[in-house]
Amino acid sequence: MAGLGWQQWSTGDTVSASNFQGFLQDQIIQVYATTTARDTANPSPSHGQWAFITADDTLYYRSSSAWVATTLAADITAVLTAASSGLAGGGSSGEISLSVDVNNVATATAVATDYVLIEDVTDNTTKKALISDITALAGDITEVTAGTAMSGGGAGPGAVTVNVDVNAAGSVTGTSSDYILIEDVTDNTTKKCLASDIASDPIPLILALS
Repeated sequence: MAGLGWQQWSTGDTVSASNFQGFLQDQIIQVYATTTARDTANPSPSHGQWAFITADDTLYYRSSSAWVATTLAADITAVLTAASSGLAGGGSSGEISLSVDVNNVATATAVATDYVLIEDVTDNTTKKALISDITALAGDITEVTAGTAMSGGGAGPGAVTVNVDVNAAGSVTGTSSDYILIEDVTDNTTKKCLASDIASDPIPLILALS
């Protein structure tokens, strides 16, 4: 018969043979020297019974018509980080910690189809991404060259600066229909205006000549 579960007993209660079998014997761990001794002592085991065999230090449970061996302890004796594994840490006792360590990997020349580890900011999980996906996010400008009336520029890396430089421009005899760069005091932006507009305003002309 199968185990009957839990019974709350009171002093003076009578324990019948079926109760003893169902509440006690079917639910305890029986200990035997060998599997032969177990099968001899218990020729009709119930589904769910447990038996420990001292000969092989193995705990068995009864599943339908067969005894099934269990593993009492894990068989991992140590967690080690091999060379070029990309991991650091490990150990052979207590709580084991592992971490990613890029210094513990071999060096290679990366190509666009290689993967790199990233942290996905949408769910804070570690994932992999193609290098080509990352490089596609960047601009394709390789260098900034200072053109006419400009100075500065460069190839980076990082930001480069360019400036307006009148010394980098060619010389010409100005006319009233030429444009001149000015800073608009209303919004502090750089704009252009006709030379004739400046010449027609005596105040800025006087300031320019003073």
